[in-house]
Amino acid sequence: MGILHELLKDIPIPKMAKVRQSFSDEKIEDVPGTLKQELEKEGVAEFVKPGMEIAIAVGSRGTDRLVDVTRVTVEFLKELGAKPFIVPSMGSHGGATAEGQKAVLEHLGVTEETVGAEIRSSMEVIQIGQLENGLPVYIDKFASEADGIVVINRVKPHTAFRGPVESGIMKMISIGLGKQKGAEACHQMGFKYMAENIPKMARIALEKMPILFAVATVENAFDKVAEIAVLKPEEIEEREIELQKLAKKLLPKLHFDKIDVLIIDEIGKNISGDGMDPNITGRYPTPYAYGGPEVTKMAVLDLTSASEGNANGVGTADFTTERLVNKMDRHGTYANGLTSTVVGPTHISTTLENDKQAFQAAIKTANILDFTKVTVVRIKNTLELAEIEVSETLLDHVKDHPELVQISDVYELEFDENGNLF
Repeated sequence: MGILHELLKDIPIPKMAKVRQSFSDEKIEDVPGTLKQELEKEGVAEFVKPGMEIAIAVGSRGTDRLVDVTRVTVEFLKELGAKPFIVPSMGSHGGATAEGQKAVLEHLGVTEETVGAEIRSSMEVIQIGQLENGLPVYIDKFASEADGIVVINRVKPHTAFRGPVESGIMKMISIGLGKQKGAEACHQMGFKYMAENIPKMARIALEKMPILFAVATVENAFDKVAEIAVLKPEEIEEREIELQKLAKKLLPKLHFDKIDVLIIDEIGKNISGDGMDPNITGRYPTPYAYGGPEVTKMAVLDLTSASEGNANGVGTADFTTERLVNKMDRHGTYANGLTSTVVGPTHISTTLENDKQAFQAAIKTANILDFTKVTVVRIKNTLELAEIEVSETLLDHVKDHPELVQISDVYELEFDENGNLF
């Protein structure tokens, strides 16, 4: 059976129990209606004229109600006599190809049929300026030729740096609309300077390009829209700072300070730019971000189909499976690292034959004397945290925690004949 089998065969996997985590579930019930009200605010339609071609920037994240938000925005512009079209705005995602980026939108449900607008996808950009440090500022060519630009994005904490503005509208303007070259430029000096470069690049775009307004959403811990705001150009930076504070307040988390082993069933670009959100795992790709639990060993088991083979983030884990690696598009994954300049997450972590071995390897290397006392948390992915699995050793903590409740008896994990979880 080989040396790995011999090393791992006697490592015990603890009994587990299902646990529910409590978070605020306040959300907007009528997202289309709320967005329509926001769009009808004074000044939003002021610069939209009949016949204008308007590029709507839509990104690659699995944002809640993205199709509805995009469709309502398209309808609003059409009612004003404009001719809106969609521009995929996702830096180097989708394998850094026009076809790949259009395919990413299709995976998210954004098609010409569902939103009522043509999708014009290209990696061609024009340079519209540069920062004082010499970094160029780019924008999608289709967007640059439009009479107006509208930006749609979710505001949330970034996974690799901290600042007043992190992931949201201004990042979409500077990196998303900048396509691969814009993303590369913004990442050129590393995440240490990202908190200052993103706003500076976005300010140049706001000054030089006809950005009409932005649609920003903030999601609750269950990935449902909790806030939606239409921002006029002069409001974008100030309002995004406030929305970022709200996003951090609503961010879900694992209610454990220390975990010996964290098992994640799936990672993917549709879940997080890092495959899995470091704000949840506590494992960051750079030293410029912080927060989350202290995790000794982490294993990721599979890759989502919507990630199109991009396994960025697998290298942040200690262990993975052959199943995940076999689904990996190495060129697409490595392009992500080459663009961001952070290549650790695109490394292939120690690869085991199946889920069971990945479990056992993580437990064996967790630096504890008694393997039967290992603390294990298992989650589906970093977007779905309301219901998780924890080892029997954590149930006393669950009992004493006001936001945790055990919802099942303990049980043995079941693996199929190939060693993979049922």
